[in-house]
Amino acid sequence: MLLAIDVGNTNTVIGLYDGGDAASAGSADEGLIDHWRIATDRRRTADELSVVVRDFLRPRFPNLDAIQGIAISSGVPHITSALRDMSTRYFEVEPVVIGPGVRSGIAIATDNPREVGADRIANSAGAWHLWGGPTVVVDFGTATTCDVISDKGEYLGGAIAPGVDISLDALFQRASALRAVELIEPRSVIGKSTAECIQAGAIFGFAGQVDGLVTRIEGELGECRVVATGGLSSLIAPYSSTIDQIEPWITLHGLRLIHAKNVE
Repeated sequence: MLLAIDVGNTNTVIGLYDGGDAASAGSADEGLIDHWRIATDRRRTADELSVVVRDFLRPRFPNLDAIQGIAISSGVPHITSALRDMSTRYFEVEPVVIGPGVRSGIAIATDNPREVGADRIANSAGAWHLWGGPTVVVDFGTATTCDVISDKGEYLGGAIAPGVDISLDALFQRASALRAVELIEPRSVIGKSTAECIQAGAIFGFAGQVDGLVTRIEGELGECRVVATGGLSSLIAPYSSTIDQIEPWITLHGLRLIHAKNVE
Protein backbone atom coordinates (compact mmCIF):
# COMPACT_ATOMS: atom_id res chain seq x y z
CA MET A 1 0.00 0.00 0.00
CA LEU A 2 0.99 3.61 -0.60
CA LEU A 3 0.57 6.64 1.65
CA ALA A 4 0.12 9.84 -0.36
CA ILE A 5 0.52 12.97 1.77
CA ASP A 6 -0.26 16.48 0.53
CA VAL A 7 0.82 19.18 2.99
CA GLY A 8 -0.84 22.55 2.46
CA ASN A 9 -0.39 25.69 4.51
CA THR A 10 -3.77 25.16 6.20
CA ASN A 11 -4.63 21.47 5.89
CA THR A 12 -2.81 18.21 5.24
CA VAL A 13 -4.57 15.48 3.27
CA ILE A 14 -3.48 11.86 3.66
CA GLY A 15 -4.62 9.14 1.28
CA LEU A 16 -4.07 5.40 1.47
CA TYR A 17 -3.93 3.60 -1.89
CA ASP A 18 -3.85 -0.10 -2.54
CA GLY A 19 -0.98 -1.64 -4.46
CA GLY A 20 -2.63 -1.32 -7.88
CA ASP A 21 -0.95 0.11 -10.96
CA ALA A 22 -1.36 3.88 -10.83
CA ALA A 23 -0.88 4.29 -14.58
CA SER A 24 -3.89 2.08 -15.33
CA ALA A 25 -6.25 3.90 -12.94
CA GLY A 26 -9.25 5.40 -14.67
CA SER A 27 -10.05 7.88 -11.90
CA ALA A 28 -8.26 9.65 -9.07
CA ASP A 29 -10.08 7.62 -6.41
CA GLU A 30 -9.57 4.22 -8.01
CA GLY A 31 -7.67 2.21 -5.43
CA LEU A 32 -8.13 4.87 -2.73
CA ILE A 33 -8.84 2.82 0.38
CA ASP A 34 -9.24 5.64 2.88
CA HIS A 35 -8.36 9.28 3.40
CA TRP A 36 -7.97 11.80 6.23
CA ARG A 37 -7.68 15.57 6.56
CA ILE A 38 -5.86 17.23 9.46
CA ALA A 39 -4.79 20.77 10.29
CA THR A 40 -1.24 21.57 9.25
CA ASP A 41 0.74 22.27 12.41
CA ARG A 42 4.30 23.42 11.74
CA ARG A 43 5.28 22.52 15.31
CA ARG A 44 4.65 18.79 14.90
CA THR A 45 7.70 16.59 15.10
CA ALA A 46 8.33 13.33 13.26
CA ASP A 47 7.34 11.46 16.40
CA GLU A 48 4.03 13.31 16.68
CA LEU A 49 3.25 12.85 13.00
CA SER A 50 3.90 9.13 13.28
CA VAL A 51 1.39 8.89 16.13
CA VAL A 52 -1.25 10.76 14.10
CA VAL A 53 -0.76 8.65 10.97
CA ARG A 54 -0.56 5.33 12.79
CA ASP A 55 -3.68 6.14 14.83
CA PHE A 56 -5.55 6.64 11.55
CA LEU A 57 -4.28 3.39 10.11
CA ARG A 58 -4.39 0.95 12.99
CA PRO A 59 -8.19 0.48 13.43
CA ARG A 60 -8.47 -0.90 9.90
CA PHE A 61 -4.87 -1.78 9.02
CA PRO A 62 -3.03 -3.01 12.13
CA ASN A 63 -0.17 -4.37 10.05
CA LEU A 64 1.83 -1.24 9.30
CA ASP A 65 4.38 -3.31 7.38
CA ALA A 66 1.86 -3.25 4.54
CA ILE A 67 2.88 0.36 3.83
CA GLN A 68 5.42 -0.14 1.05
CA GLY A 69 5.69 3.43 -0.18
CA ILE A 70 5.16 7.05 0.85
CA ALA A 71 4.80 10.02 -1.52
CA ILE A 72 4.86 13.59 -0.26
CA SER A 73 4.08 17.01 -1.67
CA SER A 74 4.66 19.84 0.77
CA GLY A 75 4.88 23.60 0.77
CA VAL A 76 5.92 23.69 4.44
CA PRO A 77 9.67 22.93 4.78
CA HIS A 78 9.60 21.98 8.48
CA ILE A 79 6.79 19.48 7.88
CA THR A 80 8.61 18.12 4.83
CA SER A 81 11.64 17.35 6.97
CA ALA A 82 9.53 15.82 9.75
CA LEU A 83 7.68 13.59 7.27
CA ARG A 84 10.96 12.37 5.79
CA ASP A 85 12.13 11.43 9.26
CA MET A 86 8.80 9.79 10.10
CA SER A 87 8.88 7.72 6.90
CA THR A 88 12.35 6.30 7.42
CA ARG A 89 12.16 5.91 11.21
CA TYR A 90 8.68 4.52 11.75
CA PHE A 91 7.72 2.98 8.40
CA GLU A 92 11.24 2.07 7.21
CA VAL A 93 10.41 3.55 3.81
CA GLU A 94 12.41 6.08 1.82
CA PRO A 95 9.75 8.57 0.72
CA VAL A 96 9.41 10.16 -2.70
CA VAL A 97 9.23 13.91 -2.03
CA ILE A 98 8.33 16.12 -4.97
CA GLY A 99 11.16 18.53 -5.65
CA PRO A 100 14.15 19.08 -7.92
CA GLY A 101 15.43 15.83 -9.40
CA VAL A 102 12.18 13.91 -8.95
CA ARG A 103 10.64 12.61 -12.17
CA SER A 104 7.06 13.83 -12.60
CA GLY A 105 6.33 13.10 -16.25
CA ILE A 106 5.47 16.78 -16.71
CA ALA A 107 7.72 19.26 -18.51
CA ILE A 108 7.84 22.50 -16.49
CA ALA A 109 7.70 25.30 -19.07
CA THR A 110 8.06 28.26 -16.70
CA ASP A 111 10.83 30.83 -16.25
CA ASN A 112 12.04 29.17 -13.05
CA PRO A 113 10.84 25.56 -12.65
CA ARG A 114 12.21 25.39 -9.09
CA GLU A 115 9.59 27.95 -8.01
CA VAL A 116 6.64 25.72 -8.92
CA GLY A 117 4.92 24.31 -5.84
CA ALA A 118 4.96 20.57 -5.28
CA ASP A 119 1.17 20.40 -5.10
CA ARG A 120 0.88 22.15 -8.47
CA ILE A 121 3.20 19.58 -10.04
CA ALA A 122 1.13 16.77 -8.51
CA ASN A 123 -2.08 18.39 -9.79
CA SER A 124 -0.63 18.63 -13.27
CA ALA A 125 0.62 15.04 -13.30
CA GLY A 126 -2.77 13.76 -12.18
CA ALA A 127 -4.72 15.91 -14.63
CA TRP A 128 -2.52 15.02 -17.60
CA HIS A 129 -2.88 11.31 -16.88
CA LEU A 130 -6.68 11.43 -16.60
CA TRP A 131 -7.66 14.04 -19.17
CA GLY A 132 -4.68 15.06 -21.25
CA GLY A 133 -4.65 18.71 -22.23
CA PRO A 134 -5.20 21.52 -22.47
CA THR A 135 -6.52 21.37 -18.92
CA VAL A 136 -6.86 23.90 -16.12
CA VAL A 137 -6.84 22.64 -12.53
CA VAL A 138 -8.42 25.14 -10.14
CA ASP A 139 -7.30 24.37 -6.59
CA PHE A 140 -9.32 25.99 -3.81
CA GLY A 141 -6.92 25.93 -0.88
CA THR A 142 -5.12 28.54 1.23
CA ALA A 143 -4.62 30.22 -2.13
CA THR A 144 -6.86 29.77 -5.15
CA THR A 145 -4.56 28.56 -7.91
CA CYS A 146 -5.02 27.82 -11.59
CA ASP A 147 -2.58 25.27 -13.03
CA VAL A 148 -2.45 25.10 -16.83
CA ILE A 149 -1.37 21.96 -18.71
CA SER A 150 -0.87 22.15 -22.48
CA ASP A 151 -1.93 19.59 -25.08
CA LYS A 152 1.70 18.41 -25.05
CA GLY A 153 1.74 17.67 -21.34
CA GLU A 154 3.65 20.81 -20.36
CA TYR A 155 3.02 22.75 -17.19
CA LEU A 156 2.68 26.25 -18.63
CA GLY A 157 2.17 28.18 -15.39
CA GLY A 158 -1.06 29.68 -14.12
CA ALA A 159 -2.44 32.14 -11.63
CA ILE A 160 -2.42 32.53 -7.84
CA ALA A 161 -5.04 34.52 -5.94
CA PRO A 162 -5.78 34.81 -2.21
CA GLY A 163 -7.92 31.89 -1.06
CA VAL A 164 -11.45 32.05 0.26
CA ASP A 165 -10.61 31.56 3.94
CA ILE A 166 -7.71 33.98 4.16
CA SER A 167 -9.65 36.62 2.22
CA LEU A 168 -12.56 36.36 4.64
CA ASP A 169 -10.20 36.35 7.64
CA ALA A 170 -8.68 39.60 6.38
CA LEU A 171 -12.16 41.07 5.89
CA PHE A 172 -13.27 40.24 9.44
CA GLN A 173 -10.03 41.56 10.92
CA ARG A 174 -10.21 44.87 9.08
CA ALA A 175 -13.99 45.50 9.25
CA SER A 176 -14.98 45.77 12.90
CA ALA A 177 -18.73 45.61 12.22
CA LEU A 178 -18.52 42.31 10.31
CA ARG A 179 -18.41 38.87 11.89
CA ALA A 180 -17.62 35.40 10.64
CA VAL A 181 -20.53 33.53 9.06
CA GLU A 182 -21.18 30.01 7.84
CA LEU A 183 -20.42 29.74 4.14
CA ILE A 184 -23.65 28.47 2.58
CA GLU A 185 -25.60 29.59 -0.49
CA PRO A 186 -27.69 32.67 0.32
CA ARG A 187 -31.28 33.00 -0.85
CA SER A 188 -30.24 35.55 -3.43
CA VAL A 189 -27.15 37.28 -4.74
CA ILE A 190 -28.75 40.40 -3.27
CA GLY A 191 -28.29 39.66 0.42
CA LYS A 192 -31.06 40.70 2.81
CA SER A 193 -28.83 40.60 5.89
CA THR A 194 -25.17 41.19 6.62
CA ALA A 195 -24.58 37.44 6.82
CA GLU A 196 -26.23 36.86 3.43
CA CYS A 197 -24.28 39.73 1.90
CA ILE A 198 -21.01 38.14 3.03
CA GLN A 199 -22.14 34.71 1.78
CA ALA A 200 -23.13 36.13 -1.61
CA GLY A 201 -19.87 38.04 -1.94
CA ALA A 202 -17.79 35.00 -1.02
CA ILE A 203 -19.55 32.23 -2.93
CA PHE A 204 -20.63 34.09 -6.07
CA GLY A 205 -17.64 36.41 -5.96
CA PHE A 206 -15.01 33.69 -5.85
CA ALA A 207 -16.86 31.69 -8.50
CA GLY A 208 -16.83 34.80 -10.68
CA GLN A 209 -13.11 35.30 -10.01
CA VAL A 210 -12.37 31.79 -11.27
CA ASP A 211 -14.60 32.27 -14.32
CA GLY A 212 -12.76 35.48 -15.15
CA LEU A 213 -9.35 33.81 -14.88
CA VAL A 214 -10.38 30.74 -16.88
CA THR A 215 -11.94 32.88 -19.61
CA ARG A 216 -8.70 34.81 -19.98
CA ILE A 217 -6.64 31.59 -19.99
CA GLU A 218 -8.85 30.15 -22.73
CA GLY A 219 -8.44 33.40 -24.64
CA GLU A 220 -4.71 32.62 -24.85
CA LEU A 221 -4.82 28.82 -25.07
CA GLY A 222 -8.17 27.90 -26.58
CA GLU A 223 -10.91 25.80 -25.01
CA CYS A 224 -9.75 23.80 -21.99
CA ARG A 225 -11.16 21.19 -19.66
CA VAL A 226 -11.49 22.83 -16.23
CA VAL A 227 -11.27 20.69 -13.10
CA ALA A 228 -11.76 21.92 -9.53
CA THR A 229 -10.06 20.45 -6.48
CA GLY A 230 -9.11 21.48 -2.95
CA GLY A 231 -10.99 21.69 0.32
CA LEU A 232 -13.44 24.38 -0.79
CA SER A 233 -14.05 23.12 -4.33
CA SER A 234 -17.40 21.55 -3.52
CA LEU A 235 -18.57 24.88 -2.06
CA ILE A 236 -17.56 27.24 -4.87
CA ALA A 237 -17.43 25.12 -8.05
CA PRO A 238 -21.20 24.56 -8.41
CA TYR A 239 -21.65 28.31 -8.95
CA SER A 240 -18.95 28.58 -11.62
CA SER A 241 -19.91 28.63 -15.30
CA THR A 242 -16.49 27.42 -16.49
CA ILE A 243 -15.65 24.51 -14.17
CA ASP A 244 -16.51 21.19 -15.82
CA GLN A 245 -16.10 18.85 -12.87
CA ILE A 246 -14.89 18.48 -9.29
CA GLU A 247 -12.11 15.99 -8.54
CA PRO A 248 -11.10 16.18 -4.86
CA TRP A 249 -8.33 13.57 -5.11
CA ILE A 250 -6.37 14.82 -8.12
CA THR A 251 -3.36 15.85 -6.00
CA LEU A 252 -3.17 12.45 -4.30
CA HIS A 253 -3.52 10.73 -7.68
CA GLY A 254 -0.64 12.82 -9.04
CA LEU A 255 1.44 11.82 -6.03
CA ARG A 256 0.95 8.10 -6.64
CA LEU A 257 1.79 8.53 -10.33
CA ILE A 258 4.99 10.38 -9.45
CA HIS A 259 5.85 7.78 -6.81
CA ALA A 260 5.54 5.03 -9.42
CA LYS A 261 7.86 6.89 -11.80
CA ASN A 262 10.56 7.17 -9.15
CA VAL A 263 10.60 3.65 -7.74
CA GLU A 264 10.68 1.78 -11.05
